[in-house]
Amino acid sequence: MPANGEAIILQQESAFVPATPVELLRLAVEQNANLDQITKLMDLQERWERNEARKAFVAAMNIFKAEPTKILKSKRVSFETKAGGQKDYNYAPLNEVCDAVIAGLSKVGISHRWKIEQQGEIIRVICVLTHELGYSEETPLQGPPDPSGSKNPVQAIASTVSYLQRYTLLAAVGLAAADQDTDGRVATQASGISAKRVEELVGEIVRAADLVQLKKVFAFAYLEADKAKDRAAMTRYIAAKDQRKKFLSGGAK
Repeated sequence: MPANGEAIILQQESAFVPATPVELLRLAVEQNANLDQITKLMDLQERWERNEARKAFVAAMNIFKAEPTKILKSKRVSFETKAGGQKDYNYAPLNEVCDAVIAGLSKVGISHRWKIEQQGEIIRVICVLTHELGYSEETPLQGPPDPSGSKNPVQAIASTVSYLQRYTLLAAVGLAAADQDTDGRVATQASGISAKRVEELVGEIVRAADLVQLKKVFAFAYLEADKAKDRAAMTRYIAAKDQRKKFLSGGAK
């Protein structure tokens, strides 16, 4: 009896036998391998399948990013600037951005779903991207209910959930729509980012649950500030990130 899968391969008459775990398992069964050998080969097969699924996910995401998602700027906004002038531009509503991303992911075999959690006043939304072979990656963001506009408590929660769903999806695929209005909380490049929006993102950064989430939230906030050419906001985000990183790394209690 062969001692391992490699020995099984060497016993074959054919000069070429696919050295995949499933082939090794098939040969082991044919040659009456013992239970321990078969169990080890089954474990190897499971690890091989997980790795193949991960590689397929990465390849699919590369294809998705290589074909720019087309997002129509179907809305127009006009307002007075602080200097007294008039500013107007077209932008892509968040729901249209979301629809475009989902369509692009579907073409490469990736589906999405969201998990929603709430602890006290903090709502946590996790976007899960799953390849058709089974590999998944998660991107979390969290925030408080949004009571603006005289919303009742249920509406405030629903508003935050909807907002976080869209932005976790965008963060998961590494996409930021050009000229998007961010629910009215980001101004144009000429006027920078509103103070309220900066405080919201600083709050998300300092509440990051771990270093992975911190990296994603900071990257999203910094990219938004960079597009708006708001150096002050970028400085705030860097300071908040460094503080939270130090805490999560055990440098502060």
